[in-house]
Amino acid sequence: MTRDTTSDRGRDPDGEDAAEPLPDGGTAAGDDETTLDPWGSATVADYRKLFEDFGIEAFDEILAEVPDPHYLMRRGVIFGHRDYRKVAEAMATGEPFAALSGFMPTGDPHIGHKLVFDEIIWHQQQGGDAYALIADLEANSARGMTWDEIDEHARDYLLSLLALGFDPEEGELYRQSDNRELQDLGFELGESANFSELENIYGFDGETSVSHMQSVVTQMADILYPQLDEPKPTVIPVGPDQDPHVRLARDLAARTQFFGVTKAYASFEADADEREHLAAAYGALSEDTDEPVRCEDAADWLEAEMAPDDARERVAAKLREAGKEPLRPRVRFLDRNATDEAFEALIDAVDGEKRVFDEHVDSFELSREAAEELSREVELDHGGYGFVAPSSIYHRFMTGLTGGKMSSSVPASHISLLDDPEDGYEKVKAATTGGRETAEKQRELGGQADECPVYELYAYLLAGDDDEFAKRVYDECVDGERLCGDCKEQAAELMREFLADHQEKRAEVQELLEAADIDLDSDRART
Repeated sequence: MTRDTTSDRGRDPDGEDAAEPLPDGGTAAGDDETTLDPWGSATVADYRKLFEDFGIEAFDEILAEVPDPHYLMRRGVIFGHRDYRKVAEAMATGEPFAALSGFMPTGDPHIGHKLVFDEIIWHQQQGGDAYALIADLEANSARGMTWDEIDEHARDYLLSLLALGFDPEEGELYRQSDNRELQDLGFELGESANFSELENIYGFDGETSVSHMQSVVTQMADILYPQLDEPKPTVIPVGPDQDPHVRLARDLAARTQFFGVTKAYASFEADADEREHLAAAYGALSEDTDEPVRCEDAADWLEAEMAPDDARERVAAKLREAGKEPLRPRVRFLDRNATDEAFEALIDAVDGEKRVFDEHVDSFELSREAAEELSREVELDHGGYGFVAPSSIYHRFMTGLTGGKMSSSVPASHISLLDDPEDGYEKVKAATTGGRETAEKQRELGGQADECPVYELYAYLLAGDDDEFAKRVYDECVDGERLCGDCKEQAAELMREFLADHQEKRAEVQELLEAADIDLDSDRART
């Protein structure tokens, strides 16, 4: 079982990387701790805990910044994000950005997978570079799938993706096992990860195969792969169970950078908590004077005005040692992995007032954004990757038609995109609902749409882009105007129409898949 919780180590309070990037993974915190397991149960009891436990941010806070948001965003199905704002900004300004997600072909694609298909396709339609991959190495190593099984299911996933609108001429399809660039990148990233970290994040132990561990590093390469030709904001649409992968990829992106960029206030090093105290002291002492703020004065202010804690005591001691050194806001370039030539080039590239130290350079005139851009330019000029930390968006899991989680191994709980339309109709008709015990109580108390798998079908799929229709179904349900029998009949008819239309389109894109640059007949050992 995965043991994965959020850690604030290596992060500023405002989300900046600290001087030494450290794993986002932590240790188990107790029985009430939310657990995210990429290979385990795909359920989350309380999505709100993800904001607190893992640092996932609420998507509705940035919805207004997204140009022409997808209906999954508008309806709250996409409920959270990590650092998506820079993707939205690139989208709004016409700057390059990318979207990538992978599919582990362990069974038929179903309507839960359609959420990710739609998210990739929408980002492509918004002008992004789109990537869709078959995670065949993961399927073989983590799930024990044979290569014959993988080939068969991979074809089905990709046909549905194309039928829903993915453009293979504008985007890229690949499978992990055939992509040498990806595997080379995974090898490079593996130098920055170790077993104890994978043990901590994923719960790996002495029984875990090396291939399974290697597949994790390959997934880190997948997430960063869209930036090999050009660093750019990249979003990974996933369910929250995949968040450990995203956070590890963000850490590895930081570790490969030649330079780290942080805020600073004095010549000495300070961690994220200490910088928060430095910012408070500087803000208070500089507010009503044009005179330089001295470190020793900041120490006095902290001890007089701030409640005691370990960070305050640490930074106050550093301030006293610095004495009369001016306390001044600055941007700091930290030498993480730079060659001597790259570090010297950075020094030359920083214009304006600066101070040069053995392992960092302080600029008093550059903004943080300009500093990050400059450090990336120097890194790229000297053979580095210059990765932008990947972003992510998170969608809710679909409830199974029989209640509980939607599972590929329980046919009645899900609707496969390959199901006969009549079978899809019957599954919806037999689905659990959020209705009351009797029609009379339904009319009196209203239905429980928020707990209804059938209403989810409307919101997630059947209403399409028609928000008014989705809202009408919801309102009629909770107001007691809509009874479950009629509601399921309507949903079942719409599902039958959707499946018939989708499968017709799958047949139409067969040639498109054959023409795509992806091999679906693996020549690997048939085991």
